[in-house]
Amino acid sequence: MFFTDTHSHIYSEEFTADIAQVVQRAKQSGVEKIFLPVTEYESVAAMLELYQTDTQMFVPMVGLYPGSVKDDMAEQLRKLEPLLMDERIKGIGEIGLDFYWTKDNKAQQIQAFETQMKWSKHHNDMPVSVHCRKAFDEVFECFKHLSFSSYKGVFHCFSGDVQQAYKLIELGFLLGIGGVVTFKNAHLQEVVRQIDIKHLVLETDAPYLAPAPFRGSRNEPSYIPYIAAKIAEIKDISVQQVTVQTTENALNLLQ
Repeated sequence: MFFTDTHSHIYSEEFTADIAQVVQRAKQSGVEKIFLPVTEYESVAAMLELYQTDTQMFVPMVGLYPGSVKDDMAEQLRKLEPLLMDERIKGIGEIGLDFYWTKDNKAQQIQAFETQMKWSKHHNDMPVSVHCRKAFDEVFECFKHLSFSSYKGVFHCFSGDVQQAYKLIELGFLLGIGGVVTFKNAHLQEVVRQIDIKHLVLETDAPYLAPAPFRGSRNEPSYIPYIAAKIAEIKDISVQQVTVQTTENALNLLQ
């Protein structure tokens, strides 16, 4: 029985000073698998350097994050796509749409997202990690436009309602549940209560969104058990059930 963190950025500079200790704490907490999505091409080297320190623990991913969609988008995508041929790369992410701060580059974000979703299909349904913030309507429009019958991946840091959750599950997605579920009055708790555990995976999004009682501090994979414990409490099941099922869900993405 072990935990899987399906979304962590511990290759980033926030962890440079103590990455060995961060990984050790993760292992001591029962975390044995950590997915490593990137946000742009420039992050790839650091991510792969960390991967090489423990090729059994880490799952490398590459993608262009919506917040990184800028004037060099075409160049970023040109550099990232060939990396999908590298046998070390197991997923595409972090990709998606984010209109929380601005919609000025909406067309470019949509183009980048749809392009990368097509990559998934061109590479044997390689799993995707989708970021969606203030953009659910647009994401569903993209799926209509792409018109694939199903998808494979995780809706990272899921922030939608129960109806949106069911729509994503019908499309084949898992829902990434992180530290937000431990926050007081989080509406995510109602989603978790109603959605079967077979559709959920655990994540930290380290260094962001640390769960209670660490809220406001740097997040790290060793905090995954706090997320699992909250899900177990909400669903009135054992932590072991949460651990086993969410890890099985995550590992199925790699099949």
